[in-house]
Amino acid sequence: MFRQFTEHISENQGYLLFSLGIFLVFFIVVTIMLIRLKKTHIEYMSDMPLNDTISEPDQIEQP
Repeated sequence: MFRQFTEHISENQGYLLFSLGIFLVFFIVVTIMLIRLKKTHIEYMSDMPLNDTISEPDQIEQP
């Protein structure tokens, strides 16, 4: 079955299949990375914008 597809592929279709393959590989890798990500890291990153313990330069009090 796969041989039938590869025998009738022109140049443009080859590029399309190659780009589709790259697209699928990228999103499979991202999905695997997200599944393996620790929940503590996700919680830490989600709390970062709300964390006020880090002093930013524009929030420093002037005498």
